[in-house]
Amino acid sequence: MANKDIKNQEKLQQEKVEENVNKVQQFFNENKKIIWGSLCAILVVGLGILAYNNFVRQPKIKEAQAQTFQAEEVFQQGEYELALKGDGNFLGFEQIVAEYGSNAGEAVYFYAGVCELQLGNYQNALDYLKQYNGKESILAQRAIAAQGDAYAGLEDFNNALACYEKAARKVENDYSAEYLQKAGRVAEQLGDAQKALAFYKEIKDQYPNTIQGMQIDKYISRIENAK
Repeated sequence: MANKDIKNQEKLQQEKVEENVNKVQQFFNENKKIIWGSLCAILVVGLGILAYNNFVRQPKIKEAQAQTFQAEEVFQQGEYELALKGDGNFLGFEQIVAEYGSNAGEAVYFYAGVCELQLGNYQNALDYLKQYNGKESILAQRAIAAQGDAYAGLEDFNNALACYEKAARKVENDYSAEYLQKAGRVAEQLGDAQKALAFYKEIKDQYPNTIQGMQIDKYISRIENAK
């Protein structure tokens, strides 16, 4: 009796399997045009993306990098206006950003922003620097501090202070001492001597061997003696 029940169960299971297979087959037969059409569309899109990447995007990236190399060399020499505008023989960062955007690498936004900052065009500097989204930690730290410089140039000291403090906390390195000192000066300008003192003491405690650390006692003494 038990064997008969087992055989019946197996038969029912087999019938269910066959029924499901038939349903799948029927669904495919009824919708095969749509299914094949969808598969072809996916294939076309995939091939299109691959072709765009190989024949459009990658050559554009190489072209952008070649243009950027010359602008970077001029930037390193301190020729900020030339680096920004170019000279007709090579593109400046302004045109590189306009034509290639991030295809030229995230650093072009940083370079363009610093050029504008050095030329005293503070709002333009901010516009570029805020677009920088690179992963290199020290460059990202410098970009935030440069935003602070631009805000200070615009006399927006609250935002300048926020940027300097953010830059100092971004990475713990000797540059942090410079940004903490700038934060302290801005805090003093805003009338918050105690906050400035805290920044200066942090430099003394955490970065004593930096240029700022070796000179920070006079800043601390000035505030403490003014109490």
